[in-house]
Amino acid sequence: MRFNTLAEWLAWQETLHPKSIDLGLSRVKEVYGRLGNSGKPPFTITVGGTNGKGSCVAMLDAILRSEGYRVGTYTSPHLLRYNERICIDGQPSSDDRICGAFERIERVREEITLSFFEFGTLAALDIFDAADLDVQVLEVGLGGRLDAVNIIDADVALIASIDLDHQDWLGDTRTAIGLEKAGIFRSGRPAVVGDIDVPAAVVQYAEEHDVPLSYLGRDFRYEMLSGSWDWLGRNAELTDLPFPALKGDHQLINASAVLETLHRVESRLPVSPAAIREALRNVTLAGRFQYIPGSIPVLLDVAHNPQAVRVLADHLRRQFSGKTIHAVFAVMRDKDISGIINNIKDLVEHWYLAPLKMPRAATADQLLAVFDSLGVSAVRSGFPDAAAAFDAARRSAESDHLLLVFGSFFLVSEYLAHMN
Repeated sequence: MRFNTLAEWLAWQETLHPKSIDLGLSRVKEVYGRLGNSGKPPFTITVGGTNGKGSCVAMLDAILRSEGYRVGTYTSPHLLRYNERICIDGQPSSDDRICGAFERIERVREEITLSFFEFGTLAALDIFDAADLDVQVLEVGLGGRLDAVNIIDADVALIASIDLDHQDWLGDTRTAIGLEKAGIFRSGRPAVVGDIDVPAAVVQYAEEHDVPLSYLGRDFRYEMLSGSWDWLGRNAELTDLPFPALKGDHQLINASAVLETLHRVESRLPVSPAAIREALRNVTLAGRFQYIPGSIPVLLDVAHNPQAVRVLADHLRRQFSGKTIHAVFAVMRDKDISGIINNIKDLVEHWYLAPLKMPRAATADQLLAVFDSLGVSAVRSGFPDAAAAFDAARRSAESDHLLLVFGSFFLVSEYLAHMN
């Protein structure tokens, strides 16, 4: 074996390809073919979208496992351990299993270079192929059309939402981004969009490629009641459902799209109302509106684009009205930083900029320039590491305040590691 530990494999993979992101399917498809797997992957649900992908994968996984299916999920990025990316029946894959997959990939790739994400995607598919799964749920890393997971033909595709993010790669309009995400659609196979404002070009794309498309507001909807909610499809409905255990009113949008997705494939993958109810009550997902009670309560969220931060701000207004909020923040420099800050600046009293030791992260000077342009002055920076920023925010906060840690996945990951 080339390396003995998972950490060694991952460190090497980061140096293997000259680009951290290299969209395209030819290289990864060639290596996948060389792996010589069974040739017929498990029933596949591919999940894309700007925001909401992780929540949709979590709910699909919970519902299907509640029904008794054996389910594999591939997600990214992880929060604490790389192993979280490749789960079977809710359990992260072991180091040995992942290293074994990496070794099989390395034996067959020969002259072909693979990015870090492509290596991981191939490892997940290799592990799932050998695991006798009923279903695999694959989360798109970036876009859809040229993302590595798209080498697998989805039996049903779900786009959770469409908004502006990764514009350097996907385009700078919702239409362009929507079309990139629609690349996970397959002719004759159902697709669902959990967005009420679907670009017309996406609907046209589905029609031209014979994709049976349904989307929120036209083909399905939800109604919120006092202590429950109803899901209403074109020829089916589920009433008096428990609210998802994942916090935030927006989770009803995600849950509705998930139920529509399962409804569209019910002849091949039936699930009972009882399984749906149990799963909604018990589903979990770290880092999304994750509330940690204590003398100074903490809210964690990986919102890192303007749409996600608007949802976060709405949640703060509803659940933490009147609270003094101390926000620890970090984000990648290729994000719409001005849009992010502008959507939440009126709710935050004190800001703490946490440095992330990675090339893509926005520096303190870059962030300070944006804060200054928006007239926000209560910003502290210059911390040696993220842990120091967390500690400074906690020391400044009082018992009736809220500590908000949001932005990059890597920041939330650092907080969870720091807390542990």
